[in-house]
Amino acid sequence: MSTIFVLVKHVPDTWSTKTLNPDFTLHREGVDEVIDEINEYAVEQALRLKESLGESTVVALSMGAPSSEEALRKALAMGADHAVLLSDPALAGSDALGTVWALNCAIDAAAQTFGAPDVIIAGNASSDGSMGVVPGVLSEYRQVPALTNVREISVDGGVIKAVREDHSGTYQLSAPMPLVISVTEKNDKPRFPNFKGIMAAKKAEIVRLSLADTAAEATQVGLANAATVVTAAANRPERSGGRIVRGEQGVEELVAFLKDRI
Repeated sequence: MSTIFVLVKHVPDTWSTKTLNPDFTLHREGVDEVIDEINEYAVEQALRLKESLGESTVVALSMGAPSSEEALRKALAMGADHAVLLSDPALAGSDALGTVWALNCAIDAAAQTFGAPDVIIAGNASSDGSMGVVPGVLSEYRQVPALTNVREISVDGGVIKAVREDHSGTYQLSAPMPLVISVTEKNDKPRFPNFKGIMAAKKAEIVRLSLADTAAEATQVGLANAATVVTAAANRPERSGGRIVRGEQGVEELVAFLKDRI
C-alpha cells in the first residue's frame, strides 16, 4: 500500500485585511481563515494519485493553531483518509527553515501510524507567506527528489511523471518514489465535497501532535530561533489612477515620457 501525505495550511481569507503584529508576524486573531486555495489543488492531486496508484491512503497534515483543524476537515471532506495536526505554542513565528523542519518531523511521527510517505504533495506557495520554498527544503531534509511547480501528474509503475511550466516553457520531469511534489493552480480543479463527505469530516478524528511528539526541539523552531529576521515593514502604497493619452499627440507624449526616464 502506498501512503500519500498532502500538506495543507489554514490562512487568512484572500479578501480579508491583513495586518502585522509588533513582532512582524501575521495578525490572525479575529480574521476569517480558510484552507489555502492552492492546498485544495494539492489535495485534488493527492486523491487522483491515489486512484492511479491503486491501494493507497491519503494523509492530510497541517502545522498551526488549533483552528487549523478547519483546513484539515475540508481535506477530509474532499476525500482524504486521515488528518494530522501539529500544534504547539513553541512553533509560533517559525521561519521557513524551522517550519519545514517541524513538518518533516511531524511526517516522521505520523508515519509510525500511517506508514512512511511514498509521495508528499504541497502547493507551490502559500497565499499568506508566498515564500515557495517549503517543497524544495522538505525534499532536501528528507533526501528525496522534488518535482516542483508542476501542472500535470501521472504514474508509470513506481515512477511519477510530471509537466513543469515556468516563464521559459514546459519541461517533462520524472522521479521514482519516494518524492516531494508541488503543484500550481493549473492542475485539475479541486472537487466539491459532497454532503456525505462533509458530514463524515465533521465526525472524523484528527490526530493531534505537539512538539514533544516529534523529533523537533523548541530550540529549532519559533520566532526566537528563526534564521531570518524582519526588521521593518510598510504598507503597500495605494495605486493611483493612470493617465490615458490618445491619437498622434499621445504618441508624442509617450515618447517624451519615456525619454525623460531613460
